[in-house]
Amino acid sequence: MWRVILIIALFSGSVLADPPNNYPFVNYDTGLQQARDNKKPIFMYFGRHGCGFCAKTNKETFSDAALRELYIKRYNLVYIDAESGERLTLPGGERITEAELGARMNAFATPIFTYLNNNGEVLFRAPGFKTVKEFRAFHQYVSGGFYKTMSINDYLSRK
Repeated sequence: MWRVILIIALFSGSVLADPPNNYPFVNYDTGLQQARDNKKPIFMYFGRHGCGFCAKTNKETFSDAALRELYIKRYNLVYIDAESGERLTLPGGERITEAELGARMNAFATPIFTYLNNNGEVLFRAPGFKTVKEFRAFHQYVSGGFYKTMSINDYLSRK
């Protein structure tokens, strides 16, 4: 009997994801509107509650003050809980959940970091734990427009 109660308790209610501290992450709809208004690209973080690599990235990478300053200045920051039923609106007007967006964008494992232009079109994706050095390289790759002509691996091999 206690097992049934435990299972019900674990699966009842909504579970919130854990975005990194000290970053002004917003939901998808707000981030897309900000991107249209300020013409900055979007940095979208797919995470979920209990994700070990998300916690490692938050603690070891997103704690870097210079990286935080760079990403806050250059991107609209969007956090998506890959398991959430929270609804959002796609650029074409379709209403789906954050979990459905994750499925459509193949975010089946977290974390996944996706860079989008200010219209919400994907420019580049990077799955898994990433270091400060990698996020700086990704920023250069995206902001320099290198994603248009070469893969991230080709870009990194030329640096």
